[in-house]
Parts: sequence; structure tokens; C-alpha cells
Amino acid sequence: MSKKTQIVFLPNEEICPEGKVVEVEPGSTTILDAALEHGIDIEHACEKSCACTTCHVIVREGFDSLEPSDELEDDLLDKAWGLEHESRLSCQAVVQEEDLVVEIPRYTINQVSERH
Repeated sequence: MSKKTQIVFLPNEEICPEGKVVEVEPGSTTILDAALEHGIDIEHACEKSCACTTCHVIVREGFDSLEPSDELEDDLLDKAWGLEHESRLSCQAVVQEEDLVVEIPRYTINQVSERH
């Protein structure tokens, strides 16, 4: 039986107020899919096709264990609200063997524009 990877989702006021710890099979799922499978409804307006930034997350621990982002993801991330060095599109970041700590930003571009 293979060791599962633990993902700690930090509390997010709207999406996951208490935070949540989940376990997934390494190499078989993205951060977004892991969140959705465990009731954390991270927005994903483009249906996981790497065409928007609504699933942007910040990987606070374990970032270097993820496969590097490609040019398309990097170009999209440049448009994300609250971009940090450890930012990824959760639909593109496949979970590996190292445990992760993930922060869901308070806003996405969609949420910011809808409030004005």
C-alpha cells in the first residue's frame, strides 16, 4: 500500500472557514481535484483547462515538490490576484509525494470584479 500525500488547506473565510486536511494518492490528482473531492469548492471557471486564474492557490509548504509550471500557466499566473512566488493554478499542480500546505487566496479576479 503506497503512502498517501497530505494536503493541509489553510482556513479561507468563504470556501473553507475551518481549514481541512485531506489525503490523496501522489501523482494521480491535482490540488484542485483533491479540494473538490473533499468538499472544498475552489472556483474553476474554465473547467480545469488552464484558461483562467480562478483556481489560483499559494503553496506555503511543499512547493518545490510540484512539477514546474509551464509557460501558459506562468502567463496566466501573472494576471492572478495576490500573486506570490509560490503561486500555482491548482488545476495544473499535480500532487507528488511531499505533503503540502495550501492557502486559498481571499479573492480571485472574478470575485474582485463582481464586487465593484
